[in-house]
Amino acid sequence: MKIIYKITYPNGKIYVGSDLTDSINYFGSANSKFIEKDFTREERRDFTIRKEIIWESENPTKSEVIKKEIKFIKLFKSNESSIGYNQFPKIRD
Repeated sequence: MKIIYKITYPNGKIYVGSDLTDSINYFGSANSKFIEKDFTREERRDFTIRKEIIWESENPTKSEVIKKEIKFIKLFKSNESSIGYNQFPKIRD
């Protein structure tokens, strides 16, 4: 199963990603430095995130999964720094 997921952090910001292996233990590759700056040391001591599968398919191509991931990033605006942690696609000024 190939999936697109949405991670929600305690501050409400999100990260949208894809997983071609449907691993229950995979939480994406968001840049830790961007996330770290949003939380104090104390907040990091008890930290809960939520992972939601927002799309799944058994046999899509890798290209189809990437296109779907970009679609959801744009839909949720998770590439806007005030909303999420996705760095791609870049926001055009």
